[in-house]
Amino acid sequence: MLPQPVSTDSFTSQQAAKYFGSAGGSIINISSSASTTKLATASVYSATKAAVDAVTKSLAKELGSRKICVNSINPGMVETERIQAGGIIGSDYQKQIEAQTPLGRIGQPQDIAPAPVFFASSDSAWITRETLHIAGGI
Repeated sequence: MLPQPVSTDSFTSQQAAKYFGSAGGSIINISSSASTTKLATASVYSATKAAVDAVTKSLAKELGSRKICVNSINPGMVETERIQAGGIIGSDYQKQIEAQTPLGRIGQPQDIAPAPVFFASSDSAWITRETLHIAGGI
């Protein structure tokens, strides 16, 4: 029996794990580069994303014996509809983020998309408890 859920991600992953067969599988959590970059104006957001990383590591240990790999993808700022609607595109905030990013730009959805495909494939069968930062070098 799995321990009581401690977060939405933990609860969702525990519920999903019930449906894995004997061959195991992959759980892929989405966190954020904010879990480690600690933006001055986003302390609560950063803390919640750090919690996703911690849950990922704990669940990987809990579910490993069932051949279930648990990993996290931590993107940086990505140009999404939410970012566009929030007025961030073209803003000073975007320029600030890009200035701190070694690759000098925010991400695009196609920058992130290959990672969950990889983690869901058999090519990553020996990878668990990892956090993949896709953030242009932040």
